[in-house]
This record gives sequence, C-alpha cells and structure tokens, in this order.
Amino acid sequence: MQALKRIGIDTYMLLLIGMVLLGLLLPARGMAAEILRGATFWAVTLLFFLYGAKLDPASVRAGLLNLRLQGLTFGATYALFPVLGIGLAALFGGVLGPELTLGLLFLAVLPSTVQSSIAFTSIAGGNVPAAICAASLSNLVGVVLTPLLVTHLLHQEGGGASLDAIEKIAVQILLPFVAGQLLRRWIGGFVQRHRLLTMVVDRGSILLIVYSAFGAGTVAGIWSAIPVPGLVLCFLVTALLLALVMGGMVGAGRLFHLPPQDQAVLFFCGSTKSLASGLPIATAIFPAAAVGAIVLPVMIYHMTQLLVCSAIAQRLARKAQA
Repeated sequence: MQALKRIGIDTYMLLLIGMVLLGLLLPARGMAAEILRGATFWAVTLLFFLYGAKLDPASVRAGLLNLRLQGLTFGATYALFPVLGIGLAALFGGVLGPELTLGLLFLAVLPSTVQSSIAFTSIAGGNVPAAICAASLSNLVGVVLTPLLVTHLLHQEGGGASLDAIEKIAVQILLPFVAGQLLRRWIGGFVQRHRLLTMVVDRGSILLIVYSAFGAGTVAGIWSAIPVPGLVLCFLVTALLLALVMGGMVGAGRLFHLPPQDQAVLFFCGSTKSLASGLPIATAIFPAAAVGAIVLPVMIYHMTQLLVCSAIAQRLARKAQA
C-alpha cells in the first residue's frame, strides 16, 4: 500500500477506480438510477451548504474581486480550450471521424465543472471562495456562451440551451451556499470544529458523481457505439488535451506569480470540463440520434479529469500537511 501511495494511489483513489468499474459492470437502472440521482443532488447541495457555513463572507468577496485569477480561469475555459480543440480536430479529425471530431470541438467550448473542481480545490488546500466564484461564473455564462461558440465553430443552425442549467446551478449550488452564509453565525463554529464532515461530503460527492456518470454512459450504450480503434484514439486525444491544458495552467500560475492557493484554483477550475452542463446543452443543440457519439469525448474527458485531479489533489494535500 505504501508503494501505491508514493505514486498517488491511496484508498480514495482505489475507491474512485472501484466506482468506475462498478459503473461499467453494474450501473444503476430504473428506480435505482432515480435514487442515485437524488442522492448525488443532495450530497452536492449539502457540500455547498457546508462551504457557505464555514467560509468568511470577506473571503468570498475577496475571491470574486480577485480579477486576475478570475480572468485567467475564464480565459482558459473559453479561449485556450477552443484554440487547442480546433488544433487537435485539424490534426486527428480525419481519423476520428465526423461525430467524434464534433464531440471534441463541443468538449472544448463547455464550461468548467462546479462541484468536483471546488471539491478538489478544497482537498488541495486551495482558495475555495475563489473557486466557487470561478466555477459558478463559468457555468452561468456557459449556458449562453457555449451554444454561441458551438454555432460559430461548427456552423450549427438553430438550437440553444434551456434555463434548466441556470436553475440547477442556483438551486443546487448558489442557494445552499447563501443559506450556509446566512446561518454561519450559529453553525459556523460547529462546522469548523468538525472538518471531517466536510471532507466526507467532499469526497463522497465525487464518488457518487463518478459512479453516476459511468453508469449513465453504460446504460445509454455509449461505450459500444464507437469501434474499438476510434475509442482508443479518442481516449488518447482527450488525454493529450487534458495534459496540454493542465501544463498551461501550471505555467500560467507561475508566470503570473499566483500564490499556491490561487494556483490550485486556476489548475482545477481552468482545466476541467462539465459533463453535467454538457449533456443538457448537447441535447438542446444536436439531433437526438447523434448525441450519444458526440458526448463520448466529453464522457472520456470528464472521467479522466476526475481520476487525474484526484491524484494531484491528494498529492497537494499531503505536501501541505508535510
């Protein structure tokens, strides 16, 4: 076990891998899937309520007004990613085929994750208030900006995103966070004294997200819709995209001399893409028959980023403790 820990694989990483395998082999169906979605929803809601209860309002304001960090994160999501996506599509599009290439470009213009990027920032000891501001802003803007970018890049006519994504962010993320802030005076001390509670909710919510995402892909038959060579190349190209963006985030953090806590925000919020936002947006924009193949790169990228970010967050947490 010690040898595994030295390369970033600990008990939590093994649990993540177990959730991946469980989602592939024994996905939730029917009523079980409904219960899982409800459990995931409330776990994330509780997570942001606890964040609100333990965070000083002054820290939240400082995170929102950290314009350099917010600008870098937003630029990574909606400028760097599309440029890299266009480049990779030009290089590998002939081999990937039209639908996977379309999916790669769609992936490049999605907003960042919300719950997982903030949870990873928290685990790594980063600036959580700034992460909440960056991830929430990315998704709120992305509901409008992503369909516009898709229209521009892919020449798709019509379509658009519904207001459901905005409502979900408001109800699941912002509302519980504000409630926690309002109740902080009475319960903030309790939450600060019981840090294990936040850690369990942090990591438990990510485990639920991983199992739910992989299971949903298995039930939808996404993994069998693409020939094996195309699937392998799709894995490699999305892994290359993730590596390029993560390298860019590390370089930008050092170039702009960001403190370590802000570098964690830039890394986790700037290099991740949201499956939760991507699926409803794809359904609204693309024909139903093509959605499964188009979102496959998003599924692969999302799962890869969760595993890689988890390992890096754990390593940063151990470094901070040392």
